[in-house]
Amino acid sequence: MVKQLSFKLPEIDREKTKEAVEAALEKYRFYLLTVPEDQLPKLTASYILEVPPTKTNKFHSSTETAVIDKVDFERERDEYMEWIRRGVNRLSPRERKLIIKRYLSDEEIYDYELYNEMGMSESKYYRLKARAFYKLVFILRIEVYKEEETPVLI
Repeated sequence: MVKQLSFKLPEIDREKTKEAVEAALEKYRFYLLTVPEDQLPKLTASYILEVPPTKTNKFHSSTETAVIDKVDFERERDEYMEWIRRGVNRLSPRERKLIIKRYLSDEEIYDYELYNEMGMSESKYYRLKARAFYKLVFILRIEVYKEEETPVLI
């Protein structure tokens, strides 16, 4: 008799994955506060985050570590913000609008305000939000899997 090979797909830890997405979006909002106002991404009517202008002249000095740290932070911040921007822009227009307005804009808005603004029921809003989170998790590759329990041999 031929034995069939099988494998088990890892199961996603929903709560930890949700926390990972919210932490990533919160970090984006924090970084947004550190960007000079003239470099902030602009929101278009179609809710697409546009790339802010970049500065090309970098100042490097081996003696001024504070400047080097600042440049490193700005580079890390810009790369992180671009990573989030690209991920969000891959979502559908409604999902993108929800994520941008709820998590990535300067002003903080609550879920109930947003689903009223978007003209949808509470349950439809939360389904859309869950779907957007689910897609974003895989786009950004920040999913968290449940740890497989290893059997204890006695």
